[in-house]
Amino acid sequence: MSNAPGTSTINSMADVWEAYRAELDGVEHQVRQNLDSSVTLVNTVAAHILSSGGKRVRPLLLLLSARLCGYAGREHHQLGSLVEFIHTATLLHDDVVDEADIRRGRTTARKVWGNQISILVGDYLYSKAMAQVVEFRSQGINEVLAEACTKMAEGEVLQLYYNGNPSMPESDYIKIVEHKTAGLIAAACRMGAILAEASEEKQSALFRFGQYLGIAFQVADDTLDYNADGERLGKTLGQDLRQGKATLPLLHLLDHCSEPDRNMIKDRMETRTLSPEDLKRILRLMQETGSLAYAMERARAYITAAQHELEIFEDSSARRALAVAADYMITRDR
Repeated sequence: MSNAPGTSTINSMADVWEAYRAELDGVEHQVRQNLDSSVTLVNTVAAHILSSGGKRVRPLLLLLSARLCGYAGREHHQLGSLVEFIHTATLLHDDVVDEADIRRGRTTARKVWGNQISILVGDYLYSKAMAQVVEFRSQGINEVLAEACTKMAEGEVLQLYYNGNPSMPESDYIKIVEHKTAGLIAAACRMGAILAEASEEKQSALFRFGQYLGIAFQVADDTLDYNADGERLGKTLGQDLRQGKATLPLLHLLDHCSEPDRNMIKDRMETRTLSPEDLKRILRLMQETGSLAYAMERARAYITAAQHELEIFEDSSARRALAVAADYMITRDR
């Protein structure tokens, strides 16, 4: 890429967004181009969530991975848009499963149009992405994306299995995160490398980079649910607990709090009831037991592992951008 920014100009995530704005605009153009259903409502519902402020992190990681491996073409714009379609489909389905009314600070599609429409439009986006990805005529890309979609579905089912159950082992929490969140991020990174016809060594390194980064991203996001500005986060503080989800900060707390506190938390998870006083008490306990600090320490360890995977690549603007993006996953506040 002849006009690639210099490594010295990329020191923050704002620098990354600015340096690769034209690339992301190419992805955005393809997103709009691909939203071409003959059924107007499909386009309307999909556009509602696609335009709701998502940062296009997965397409960004795909295009950076492609550039890192020397790709000089433009097909990564289309591939990035298809990854975003699949991600958007999961959000539409997630909001139905979680009975969520707010997503990124906006009313969810299910709240506006109902559960049935949200599910079917999510199905459309999945189908559209899979139908168009075959145009790349790449068995490698097909296999990686199909595996990611399978893992995401398995992760959703496993999370539902443990919903309202405070006895989930930490290993199963990580498994859910690996499948549900990290799978598509890792696939996006590997597909960028495949598009560039990179070696298996580089493809695998970028897949692991994406996997570690994805786990850190979700762990940090689960921590934000307890300590972020709820209005800026775009959802209600403590929402995961209200939905019966045992995330890493809560699992740590359950292992380190007193029996009466543990029983109270278990009751709130099982009954899906959480008063403002309950939330204040749980947040105080998390501070006292170091649960939030523990979760963020785990997230940072995964980012360190992700950064290590970049060491086989020569220094470049794309490598620097990926390193900065990795740090951003655990320093963002929403």
